[in-house]
Amino acid sequence: MLEKNFANKSVIVTGSSKGIGKGIAKVFAEKGAKVAVVARNLEEAEKCAEEIRMLGGKVLAVRGDVTDRTSMDKMAHYVAEEFDGIDVLCANSGIGPMATIEEMTAEEWDQVMNTNVRGALFSIQACLPFLKKAEYGRVVLTSSITGPVTGFAGWSHYGASKAAQLGFIRSAALELASSGITINAIMPGNTMTEQLKTQTKYIETMLPAIPLKRFGTPEEMGHAAAFLASKEAGFITGQTIIIDGGQSLPESTF
Repeated sequence: MLEKNFANKSVIVTGSSKGIGKGIAKVFAEKGAKVAVVARNLEEAEKCAEEIRMLGGKVLAVRGDVTDRTSMDKMAHYVAEEFDGIDVLCANSGIGPMATIEEMTAEEWDQVMNTNVRGALFSIQACLPFLKKAEYGRVVLTSSITGPVTGFAGWSHYGASKAAQLGFIRSAALELASSGITINAIMPGNTMTEQLKTQTKYIETMLPAIPLKRFGTPEEMGHAAAFLASKEAGFITGQTIIIDGGQSLPESTF
């Protein structure tokens, strides 16, 4: 049973003011964790934190820019002081602006890579001293099926960044094992976030490709992250879980 597994555990979720990150933060709070909602926009982080407080969760809103190592260091030290340590890092921050290969600029490529890949590195580096002191440290990255498994036109930079995350965790798992820290990744498929709800045509186009005939919820991604961060998952490291309703399975569209 995972319901009480995170009582008094300190959990950081980057990029958690909305979308999948928000779902992850909510799930950990429901399971008794002390949750730090981290986002570049502090006002948006506060709004998310207030929603979680209304559900009875213990939560802290913190400004943090994953592309800035100094910002991440300040965030980690603040959370560790407020929550008496850091047990779990969910490195969720990510962006995916559309850009074709023909039109993509170097700046657009770098922006995605800096946020999705270097941002994960900086987040881990900042939290690592505290994760080493935890009873059992856990790192969970939010990757995607796009890149490692599937492709989508206009997202070559995004797909490359998500595949890079998986290459990263496999070597990182070997380095972190000596400190008793595990690192794994969730790989969401289409998830019904606030932004996606407005894209009616996209939803109609993608639904036939999902065997379960629905999109996932941010909370479902959160439950997968919580499993990988649990004590029960202590013998799992350098691995991934695909959460896509079976979308990546068929050889052709249903």
